[in-house]
Amino acid sequence: MKKILYMACLLIATTQADAQSVAQKLEEAIVQMEADPVFKHAIIGLCVVNTNTGEQIFGNQEQTGLAPASTQKLFTSAAAFELLGKDSRFYTRIAIDQPIQQGVLNGDLIITGSGDPTLGSWRWASTKEKAVMDQVLTILRNNKVHTIKGNIWIDDRSYTQDPLPGGWIWTDMGNYYGAGCWGLNWHENQYDLTLAAGDCCGGLTTVKSISPSMPNFQLTNNIRVGKQGSGDNGYIYAAPFSNKAFTEGTIPANEKSFTISGSMPQPGLAFGELLKSRLVQAGIKFSGKVQTSSGAWLFGQVPPKPTAMLDSIASPTLDSINYWFLQKSVNLFGEALLKKMAWQKNGNASTEEGANLLIDFWQSKGIDKGAVNIMDGSGLSPQNRVTTDALVRVLQFAKDRPWFSSFHYSLPLYNGMKMKSGSIGGSRAFAGYHTAKDGTKYTFAIIINNYNGGSGETVKKMYRVLDILK
Repeated sequence: MKKILYMACLLIATTQADAQSVAQKLEEAIVQMEADPVFKHAIIGLCVVNTNTGEQIFGNQEQTGLAPASTQKLFTSAAAFELLGKDSRFYTRIAIDQPIQQGVLNGDLIITGSGDPTLGSWRWASTKEKAVMDQVLTILRNNKVHTIKGNIWIDDRSYTQDPLPGGWIWTDMGNYYGAGCWGLNWHENQYDLTLAAGDCCGGLTTVKSISPSMPNFQLTNNIRVGKQGSGDNGYIYAAPFSNKAFTEGTIPANEKSFTISGSMPQPGLAFGELLKSRLVQAGIKFSGKVQTSSGAWLFGQVPPKPTAMLDSIASPTLDSINYWFLQKSVNLFGEALLKKMAWQKNGNASTEEGANLLIDFWQSKGIDKGAVNIMDGSGLSPQNRVTTDALVRVLQFAKDRPWFSSFHYSLPLYNGMKMKSGSIGGSRAFAGYHTAKDGTKYTFAIIINNYNGGSGETVKKMYRVLDILK
């Protein structure tokens, strides 16, 4: 018995010594970082806890609110699993406003979205462009429709009115990662602009293609030829509801086919025009127009209301959506999940309602309201502020939930550690889990704001801190 007690005490003492050693090493690493000229004017937030016990091992500015960039997606992801369920889906409804008589739809075909961010996405076989169009055609054939007398109406406002969060900036919103979340989203609301660049330097590039095509879209290209190997420095500037866009910046010299991606200003219209062409190709007679409820709203018109639903198209399950949300940091998916949570709670799918819901939810789980200032579901807004302590609390909450395996599986692997990264101007962040060689499990979050220098070098220095947990 004495030997057992002795071994137990020795084990506890060794564990405490190891923890103390890790804490000391982390403190030394932070002191070294703060002395680095690159971080002279920066704020470094770090929080590390023992995953099993929840005991804080080390903290530095862990209660200071910082711009988290995409690590904020963890707040949205975990809340969506808990509030919506990992098997939750979005549904796009195929409806009509007049009866079908002998194969003739005398009224309008109405496609009503519910914010599905996967419709037309290339990430699943069932959501690809052709698969979605085939599903719509199958629904019409099952209802023996061979002629549509009315119009195609895309209800892209049933879910939300404003596609963009108020905190997003002009430089972002015209590019693919700044795509807004509409009632009906299509192809992740993204298009590819392919350019050709001549010899260096300064000359205009040539537009080779825009795909998928968008009706009445006008783009003025001002992207010029940069030095060879200079990378992608091209930006697209556009606003929702507009059919005009322009580009600025540079791409490398001697590129025959260089692609940058933008955000569709009216994804519902692009979906509707493609559906129109597919109907004609399939032999369904249609001579009407494609109209959107957002377009009708702009001109004070009233769109038709459906009287009967023919069928619906289901998205992949939430756990599958969440995988790409965290793995590839798809901002659109975060905004859609945020709005879906708000819609389910009170029928108002605005970003503001979703953000307030998220703050209230995490307060109910022990995170003080003052520790989070949430403006969107993805972390793209530079106005977002969260503490590293709050990020760790989210991760600690997730580990005990029945959906944790799906959540953990979705986390990317960086530096040999399962963690979500974040990057916007002047901010780099990581948050996740790691098991050390001695078996100790750590939950951690690190955010650096207002550093001076290259992002790549900053990440390497952050990795050196996190390597202490290995």
